Order: sequence, then C-alpha cells, then structure tokens
Amino acid sequence: MHRVSSLLSALLCVLLSGLSRGYFPEERWSPESPLLAPRVVIALVCRNSAHSLPLFLGTIERLNYPKDRIALWVATDHNIDNTTAILRDWLIKVQNYYHYVEWRPQEEPRGFEDEAGPKHWTDLRYEHVMKLRQAALDTAREIWADYFMVVDCDNLLTNQDVLWKLMRENKTIVAPMLESRAAYSNFWCGMTSQGYYKRTPAYMPMRKQERRGCFAVPMVHSTYLVDLRKEASRQLAFYPPHPEYNWALDDVIIFAYSARMADVQMYVCNKETYGYFPVPVRSHSTMQDEEESFLHTQLEVMVKNPPLEPSSHLSVPPKQPNKMGFDEVFMINLVRRTDRRDRMLRTLYEQEISCKVVAAVDGKALNTTDIESMGIKMLPGYKDPYHGRPLTKGELGCFLSHYNIWKEIADRGLQTSLVIEDDLRFEVFFKRLLPQC
Repeated sequence: MHRVSSLLSALLCVLLSGLSRGYFPEERWSPESPLLAPRVVIALVCRNSAHSLPLFLGTIERLNYPKDRIALWVATDHNIDNTTAILRDWLIKVQNYYHYVEWRPQEEPRGFEDEAGPKHWTDLRYEHVMKLRQAALDTAREIWADYFMVVDCDNLLTNQDVLWKLMRENKTIVAPMLESRAAYSNFWCGMTSQGYYKRTPAYMPMRKQERRGCFAVPMVHSTYLVDLRKEASRQLAFYPPHPEYNWALDDVIIFAYSARMADVQMYVCNKETYGYFPVPVRSHSTMQDEEESFLHTQLEVMVKNPPLEPSSHLSVPPKQPNKMGFDEVFMINLVRRTDRRDRMLRTLYEQEISCKVVAAVDGKALNTTDIESMGIKMLPGYKDPYHGRPLTKGELGCFLSHYNIWKEIADRGLQTSLVIEDDLRFEVFFKRLLPQC
C-alpha cells in the first residue's frame, strides 16, 4: 500500500511539472491567424497607351496589397504603337507574383472601320470596350473574386493604400476621386434625362474637397471598385445594355444605367488624394495631344508628391534634353531651396528641356549696407501699385536675380533666352505653344 501511494505521489508530481511547463496538449493554444485579404480582379483594357504604361504599371505593382490575392485581366487591341509589346513584357515578368493573369491581345486590325483616327470613339469601339469589360467581369465572377476593379491605363494611383481604403467604405460601387489640373474628374453630380452630364452646384465643393467624404453620385468612371459580395452586384453588366436602355451608346453611361436598374448607388470618395488622370483630349486630336496631356498629368503629380517612377520591370529609354532652340534656358533657384531645385530639374527633364541653374539673390540675407554697396536706391515715395507699399526684401532679391541674368545675356551676346523660376507650373502643350508667344 505504501508502495502504491509512493507511485501515485510520483505520478502526481510528474503531471504537475508537465502542466507547469506546458507539455500537454490540453494546455497548448495559439491565437487565430488573420483573415486573408479579399480576392480582387483588376481589369485593364489598354489601347495606344505606350506613353503612359511605364508609369501606370509602376503604380499598379506598388499597390499596398498582397499580390497573391490579385488577379490581372489585361486586354489590348487596335494599337498603332507598341502597347502590346510593353504589356506582354511586363506580364511575363510579374505573372508569378500574382494569383492569376489573363492576357487577351489582338494585333489586327489596327483600327475600327468607322473611326476617323485612334482617338475617335465610334459605336463599334464603344461596343468592343463594353464586351471586353463584361468578359473581365464574367471572369471575376467565375473565379469567385470578392472585388472587381476597373482602372483606365492612364490613371495614376499615387495612394498605395487605395484598395484597402475603398474596401472599408463598404459600397457596392465606389470610386476614388482623381485629380486633374482642370475641374474635370471621374464622377458626375448630375445627369440629364438623356444620360448626359449635367452641371450642378454640388460638384465644385466636392471637386475642390471643400466637402469631404464619400458621396452618392449618378456616375463614376475611369477607376472604381465593385464589391461582388453584394447580392445586387449580380445584376450589374457592361454588355449588353439593359433592355430598357435607349440613350447614346456610351460605355460609362450604360454601366451607370445598369447600376440604377439594379438599385445600386454609385459613390465617389474625396477624403484624400488617391491619384491623378489626364483631361481627355477631343476625338479629332492626335496621339501627340494625348501624350502631352499625360505628360502634364505627370508634372501635376510632382507639384505635391515625389516624382513617380516607372515600373521596375520595364526599361525606359533616357530623355534627350535640349534648349528648345534658345541660346540658353536659365532657371532661378535659391540655394537653400533644394526641394524646389530638385523638383524643377525633374520637371524639365521629363519635358526634355535642359537649363542652367542660376543661384538667386536671397533677399532675406540683404542688409542696408549690401543694398547701398550695389548702388541701389529706392525712388522717393515709390509704392507697389498692387499693395500700396515699398518693395520687400524678397522682391528686391527677385529683381537682382533677373538683373544678373540680363547682364549675362548681354555679356554673352545671347539672342534668345528663356528665364524661369523654380516654382513655375507648366500649362498643357507648353512646348508647343511657347514658340507662338
């Protein structure tokens, strides 16, 4: 009996020791792992987009979202540039990062029968684009994707968290408001009885972000997210148009009508800056017009953001800067404003403009002795005609900076020169319009 008692005591000690050290399965536990990110299909339909693809694809691959939860659906056709080759090269290099890639190229024909040029939107072109987007939507449904995202191939999504932020809005269709130099954006606040744009007082406060939020609107386009988990999303369609639709054959209007008939409200969010896109060129414009419009969008991005870099999987030929026929291009910059100098040099480089950086005279560093030593005297009683005050030191420094350049122009015998400052913002078609000034 004593021996049995000793064995039981020993066993109890082993059990207690094991429990204290966590040896037994009953005491093992692990926290639940996090949920996988929702599955997203990103649909890209690109035509004659060679000028925008390096930067555009760079923004896609830099999205802060697990690539193995993204499927890429990419189509291109009717190109007169090398869009197909760029997309093919990129997809070959990135396909292993993404969950799934569907590639639909079409080399011929290079134009539609009823179009006057590559920028002309005809009924055949509208119908073709709608069929492609419907095919992409069908694929998303077939592979049981949670979300479907449409992005035009010249839209630059600078906010890398845009996917997560749109998902958190919990809307069936939601678009990030895109910026442009003009009042144009990727949403409407009003629509006529024929389905066309209608100007309303609500638009500009939203466009200027005087009112911030996520707003119900009759139309979003270019870039938007569709939540396929929502039951009503099953009724959405790009093609064919809804049986009751009798407005113009336009892909964005037809999809908005489909949403209306499915009782799905479209939303646009302007809580922050999500990205940029170019103002559309006219249907009779040239490829050069579109390229310059996109370049201007790229320059607008750099006003408030670091410059965008092209896709790391694409090689982009270096620019060939020149002086645009001028004897010299001078760029005035305060030495202490390296941020402005770097931004302006990158801006000029992107436009293939070379320049000579001239150190500005820092008006804040000037004192009375400096001014007198240069022989500068103020006109008695002079007042600025706009502000009714004498010149400030900053204005005096600006004048001296330009004066020094005038002296250099005279000393070097330059016939034509261009002088710019480091806070210049360029208009669309700047290089084309400049010779006409």
